[in-house]
Amino acid sequence: MTDYLLRILTDDGGLRATIAQTTSLTIEVAGRHRASPLATAALGYGLTGALLLGSLLKAQQRVVVKAAGTGPLQKLIAEADSHGHSRAYVGQPQLASYGPISPEQVAEAIGGDGILTIVKDLGMEELHQSTVPLQTGFLDADLTWYMNQSEQTPSILEIDALVEPTGTLLAAGGLLLQTLPGGNLEALIALSERLDDLPPIGKLLADGQTPEAVAAMLWGSHAYTVIEKRPVLFRCGCSAERTLTALSLLEPHELHELIASGSAEVDCHFCGEHYDFSRSELEALL
Repeated sequence: MTDYLLRILTDDGGLRATIAQTTSLTIEVAGRHRASPLATAALGYGLTGALLLGSLLKAQQRVVVKAAGTGPLQKLIAEADSHGHSRAYVGQPQLASYGPISPEQVAEAIGGDGILTIVKDLGMEELHQSTVPLQTGFLDADLTWYMNQSEQTPSILEIDALVEPTGTLLAAGGLLLQTLPGGNLEALIALSERLDDLPPIGKLLADGQTPEAVAAMLWGSHAYTVIEKRPVLFRCGCSAERTLTALSLLEPHELHELIASGSAEVDCHFCGEHYDFSRSELEALL
């Protein structure tokens, strides 16, 4: 498997971690949106962040990460489920940039002073939604703040996407470190300090290091167990049937306007799939 994530538990039961490589996934999603180098990096951050949160879910659950800041990217929306499937899009996929793409440029493109929304579909009647201020535009820092404040779980996230000015993505990935209930906060702090001594995870992955190697660098001789190795894949749940169902929710006068025009064309924001609906299909909705 090209892209995958590892779920890890320390043998003393105090910490858990997810380490993800998302390079091929980001390349596919960026290609679908014909994304610029800067937008490609932002997509890498969003896809990775959603997958890290999705790794905490139970079967058949999913999470959506929405970052709407004051930057020119306008918005970043990424979704992942418990099986490692993810998709994403940005408001301005052709956003221009100059020179090497840095984390600071991505943060400026997202912008601070906005809203970070986390929506979880936990298989219940209503979705679980949390909305917090977007602090910095650095998505990993803002998600760390969300986990610590809203989820009340001591956590550390690091996300990275290395993109050349030509648009070539060298690597994308990230990691999530958390204490478990009753876990040792000092152990998490020590691991954070160890993480600070390492190169950014994007650089490690671009140099050929695997998530397993990153785990070994972090924990050294301390005992831990890889409890799961899960493939990471692009998947969009759109279809003609679902899109037609969405159109059926329009007000009658809006449907009449579409019928008068003779047809309706709908593009999926996430995958770019194009759907055409005839006059007769629209009339059937009434």
